[in-house]
Amino acid sequence: MPLSISLTVNGKPVTANVEPHLLLVQFLRENLRLTGTHVGCDTAQCGACTVHLDGRAIKSCNILAAQADGLEVTTIEGMSKDGQLHPMQAAFKECHGLQCGFCTPGMVMTASALAADSPDLSEDEVREQLDGNLCRCTGYHNIVKAVLEGAQNMKARA
Repeated sequence: MPLSISLTVNGKPVTANVEPHLLLVQFLRENLRLTGTHVGCDTAQCGACTVHLDGRAIKSCNILAAQADGLEVTTIEGMSKDGQLHPMQAAFKECHGLQCGFCTPGMVMTASALAADSPDLSEDEVREQLDGNLCRCTGYHNIVKAVLEGAQNMKARA
């Protein structure tokens, strides 16, 4: 039997009827057509599905849509404001912190939440904190560089 949920997604109120077993990642991609949130492993190992839930980075393949009832979800599509990239998105672009781009939305979501909590991260801390986000294309060097630059840009903007 479908459940009625109400949540905020990228600043907009959303009400929907969902099946109790529907994952948040499926709801975002299939119901709302927010396809920037990627499905990589379906086991919460790769981080491609990372979104913010009430400001905290979570893996959306590991939570039911019904569990987000009453909460605020931000996807990669909701990061830019007024046509301007979020500072972390801009840093990934400037530092070439991507290759194929499949992992990039999840990396940006994880990195921006991390930088919001701890803007003065060391390279070692960034590498440790990105442990739950996998990239199959890069050697992580430019990703780490992007996270460090993005964190400083976020701090300057605050």
